[in-house]
Amino acid sequence: MKSKLFSWPVAGALLVALFAATASSQTPPTPAQAQQMLQNPSLAARVQQMVQSSGLTPEQIRDRLKAQGYPESLLDQYLSGARTDSSLTPGDDVFAAVRALGLGDSTEIKTLSTRARDGRKIAGGVDNPFLDTLRIALQNDTVASAIRGVLKSRADREAYADSGFKIFGLDLFSDQTSQFDANSSSATDPNYKFGPGDQLVLILTGDVEKSYQLRVTPNGFVVIPDVGVVNVAGETRAQLEDALYSRLGRVYSGVRRGPGATAHFYVETSHIGANQVFVTGDVVHPSSYGVSRAGTAMTALYMAGGPKESGSLRNVQVKRNGETIATLDVYDYALRGDASKDVRLENGDIVFVPPRGPQVRVTGRVLRPATYEVTGTQTVADLIAMAGGFRATADQRRVQIQRIVPPGDRTAPGTDRRIIDVASDLFGTSQVRAGDVLRVFEVANRVANRVVVNGNVWTPGPVAFAPGMQLYDALRRAGGLKPDSYLATVQITRLGADSARTMLRTAVFDTTGRPVDNITLADADEITVFSTTDFRPSRYITVNGAVRKPGQIAFRDGMTMRDAVMLAGGMLEGALLENAEIARLPENRAAGVTAVTQLFPLDSSYLFDREPNVRYIGAPGIAAPAAKAPEVPLMPYDAILIKRQPEWQLQQTVSVQGEVTYPGPYSLIRKTERVSDIIKRAGGLTGAAYAGGVVFVRKRNDVGRIGIDLPTVLRDSTSIDNLQLVDGDSVFIPRYAPVVTVRGAVNSLVGVAYVSGADIDYYIRSAGGENLRGDAGRAYVTQPNGKVEARHHHLFGWTSNPRPQPGSTVNVPEKDPNDHRDWAGIATAATSILGSLVAIAAIVRK
Repeated sequence: MKSKLFSWPVAGALLVALFAATASSQTPPTPAQAQQMLQNPSLAARVQQMVQSSGLTPEQIRDRLKAQGYPESLLDQYLSGARTDSSLTPGDDVFAAVRALGLGDSTEIKTLSTRARDGRKIAGGVDNPFLDTLRIALQNDTVASAIRGVLKSRADREAYADSGFKIFGLDLFSDQTSQFDANSSSATDPNYKFGPGDQLVLILTGDVEKSYQLRVTPNGFVVIPDVGVVNVAGETRAQLEDALYSRLGRVYSGVRRGPGATAHFYVETSHIGANQVFVTGDVVHPSSYGVSRAGTAMTALYMAGGPKESGSLRNVQVKRNGETIATLDVYDYALRGDASKDVRLENGDIVFVPPRGPQVRVTGRVLRPATYEVTGTQTVADLIAMAGGFRATADQRRVQIQRIVPPGDRTAPGTDRRIIDVASDLFGTSQVRAGDVLRVFEVANRVANRVVVNGNVWTPGPVAFAPGMQLYDALRRAGGLKPDSYLATVQITRLGADSARTMLRTAVFDTTGRPVDNITLADADEITVFSTTDFRPSRYITVNGAVRKPGQIAFRDGMTMRDAVMLAGGMLEGALLENAEIARLPENRAAGVTAVTQLFPLDSSYLFDREPNVRYIGAPGIAAPAAKAPEVPLMPYDAILIKRQPEWQLQQTVSVQGEVTYPGPYSLIRKTERVSDIIKRAGGLTGAAYAGGVVFVRKRNDVGRIGIDLPTVLRDSTSIDNLQLVDGDSVFIPRYAPVVTVRGAVNSLVGVAYVSGADIDYYIRSAGGENLRGDAGRAYVTQPNGKVEARHHHLFGWTSNPRPQPGSTVNVPEKDPNDHRDWAGIATAATSILGSLVAIAAIVRK
């Protein structure tokens, strides 16, 4: 069956996620940006550091380069102590030479080389960087990480993790590692064969005290001073020692085997040279590589990035002089840690990776779901072993194989695949074929041999079931019943063979307290024990009025009104201590009665901030008396009202500022105090005051500024503008300012000197008139006392214009862009009506 996991929409999402997960930025860098990245001196500086920390002189480095077949001047630019040029980007030949000379860690050299190579591709526009990223991602586990990011649900992630699409073994070569690095500077094993590029240390002791640094030349010999040329190419350590005994003994008589020797020599390897080998076939980076002479086929394979998805991991061939001298199976190393067939390479060897062999995908509940390459006749048991064996949750009784039918057996369309179930006793004999998908299922999720106890027990949950188990057994294992358990009914739901559930019920104890029907349980029963509190209504009382925390309070048996007031935070200042009203549910609801009320006495003992018979420091004599008011028992749903004292309130303040004799905040003396009264208390207006410009603001209910005619108020206290004051009001009396401000759609926003009697049009003309967007016909005036006046149109076309006062503001609004009225037509109609009226007037006069 085709998996939904890899449908085209999901595949598109996977590619998007892949690019997001692997690309270094949201968009590919331009060639200029890439070149700038390449000019980061970290690459060149690191190569320079490797070269200069080698301990070799420039002459020695040049000699070694020449011996390895590289240009002598290849590393000259890194030999000086000066800072490297930031535009210098090491090439592949530089990194290969550094590696061949053993000047640094091979893993780091490979990483630096890859960075430089990828940067050059981007800068030169050779490859699409996103396609290159995709190629790299497909060679390692990055694609798996990207896919996991797209699969959001747990089920999707588990399905992918068990899908087996990951090719086993490729991740050995995808990450940076040193596990395949060969020795480059330590002692060699007895089977190592010396060759060009090796550096030897010869030490003579006894009769002769000398030491020599000997470099194996490209022709395979070393030159020992006073001794001559000794051929070492292809020699093992034992063979080399034999040759040295012979040659050194001719010059130094004390050098010989046996106890009579008076001179001794020691030879060690200080540096191992490199072989030039070729890695080709289905590998990520086929090329020629300088591999340490101690390196193996796995070393070379790792340097080349490992096999591609199309390459074989089980048939890696090592060719020497036209013959296949060894075949490497990477699975030996990956599955068993067996590197015995990983042969040591020699100069000119070829590591060839042919196309992969048959593959089988193992999915489901195994430790290592993946796609495995198979060789020969391998069985289901072999594949399960490759996959690490079964997980604990695996159903080991059978596996299922989805098999591609051989071409000769495909008899009808739609029958190219088939399902084969393999029982556990056939795992060792059932052979797998190319293209098989081997699936290991999970055991069923259903948990058997249990009953579940829910509800009012001390430890609810599943308990182990045994045949013959009864209800009381299960309740005891669940910790027993809680004291408030409802004993009249315990419910049991039982699972039938058809998966339907049946309800059973029984009482735990009868009215005498004796156990009753102790039902015998069945596997998968679910028991529910109820609590008596589950069936109780949520009872409460309410406290409202002059308390700090009015609202509902949970009712408790024995609660009194004093308890309720305390739970409501106590009384507020101004609470009436004479009595409280309680509204109670009626016993008889006839005639639509919903509540009955009753007054209950209160006293100062309800002031809980004072304790009885306690005198407070700083407040002598203030103590709450002992309670005299009787305790009032409450009933569920009682509604208590704590009344307020009539007319009680805290001081209310009004601010008077500006040109008054005594500006400041004033507390209202009475609720009926008005504007004229507060001006009088503030000492009246000063000589510079401008009463017509009063600013009266009311903050309560966010009313804002209110326009009042203060001169009239001061003359006549009965004026409608003599408003009654409230808490938070403010009165500001400005100085006289004989200026009218013009704002809005005029040609000049200016202040115009006040002219007595001038109307609104005078001030608009003084501001340059209305501009193209202005609508002078709708102009209005905000008078200095806050009142707003607009033009008033009368019958027969006569218009009265407002007259701005000193300190007022003239506002000219802009035309309404949605006003499309036909003014010409309106004028024509008005003229016609006016003519008719004139004619009527003439007739009347006759």
